[in-house]
Amino acid sequence: MSPTTTPAAARPLNSQDYRTLGLSALGGALEFYDFIIFVFFATVIGHLFFPADMSDSVIMIQTFGIFAAGYLIRPIGGIVLAHFGDRYGRKRVFAFSILLMALSTLGMALMPTYASIGIAAPIMLVILRMLQGAAIGGEVPGAWTFVSEHVPFRRVGLACGFLTSGLSLGIMLGSLIATAINSIFTPDEVAAYAWRIPFFIGGIFGLVAVYLRRWLEETPIFNEMKKSKSLSRDLPLGTVLKNHRRGVIISALLTWVLSAAIVVTTLMTATFLQKLYGYSALESLAATSFGTLFLIIGVILAGALVDKIGSGRFFMGASVFFGIATFTFYSFAGTSLTALFGLYAVMGFSVGIVGAVPYVMVRAFPASVRFSGMSFAYNVSYAIFGGLTPVAVTTALAYTPMAHAWYLVFIAVLAFAIGVYLHLRGDEVESHVGIEELETLRA
Repeated sequence: MSPTTTPAAARPLNSQDYRTLGLSALGGALEFYDFIIFVFFATVIGHLFFPADMSDSVIMIQTFGIFAAGYLIRPIGGIVLAHFGDRYGRKRVFAFSILLMALSTLGMALMPTYASIGIAAPIMLVILRMLQGAAIGGEVPGAWTFVSEHVPFRRVGLACGFLTSGLSLGIMLGSLIATAINSIFTPDEVAAYAWRIPFFIGGIFGLVAVYLRRWLEETPIFNEMKKSKSLSRDLPLGTVLKNHRRGVIISALLTWVLSAAIVVTTLMTATFLQKLYGYSALESLAATSFGTLFLIIGVILAGALVDKIGSGRFFMGASVFFGIATFTFYSFAGTSLTALFGLYAVMGFSVGIVGAVPYVMVRAFPASVRFSGMSFAYNVSYAIFGGLTPVAVTTALAYTPMAHAWYLVFIAVLAFAIGVYLHLRGDEVESHVGIEELETLRA
């Protein structure tokens, strides 16, 4: 649906909207922190949970493989949770997903290492990582669905961008806490016990988020569907696959853009800066925190901008900026510490392109199957591209030291192509979403 055919007017966000957005974003931040803290201690965890006689390169690949396990299980967790979200309410899924995340993160904090229990250690690590993946699989699409059904149509982009900024804040919290751990403790102390601290903090964060979500109200859209008995009577996912395949494809491709941008530029780059560019762990994590701050700003502005100019024009323009910014960063990041921070700020801001992704996704499915449609497309795509990206990029680095940069250039080209398609044929994919849907449901 092009901007010119959207509702002519929309009320501004009110205090209740801001309360909903704030609590949703904060809960998402705490849950996303739990999910990504693993990657900031990947090097330490790799040496603790695998045999000591393995080479560093094999340990890195296997550790990122465990990281990928969390992504590969996401479709199952996401589909199951989304099914209940479309049938019984968005809010209930929020509480369960974050509780599951909190408990599995606490389990990681208490887990024995390879030196204590041998091969059982990496097996237990994989199981807990998979539980985290199941939890996050329902959290992200559920959160986007939740906020989009609380706000006016012309504020959906801003709402989704603000929610995404909360997820980005979770990444920054992980980076800041990892920086603090590496500042306060020596490398030997980190390896001995201090690596457990951020996982313990994450578990507590998760339990706090469970409490905070008690104050959220179910979406007006779901309440109206329940009242009018218009909830999906068939299996929601079956309806999605039968009637909304185009929405699934576009959402999956946009998720590829989102996953590549976040995984490479934010989650993997701290390790790259140490292994490829010669920076210390403290310098790398501090730079990642700085870049993520600009990512938080970027996703909010992207959401506000896509409300005004539409998804097609936004992705065509933002993709060019993203491609140039990322390739420049990886080309000159090793020049100096000053250049590293300056270029990371620009790159982080360019990654804000991901803030507009949920704007398209929530509009690609009707309310009765929105959660299931988004969850299926998002989680399957993230499992494939987000889960395999670390292993693929790490392996490709053996052949070219700029493998990560060229991969992101390809992603920029993909985002531009999606923008062209949405500009030309967006009306066939995107429809109205927001509290204005109430009028349609009541008609």
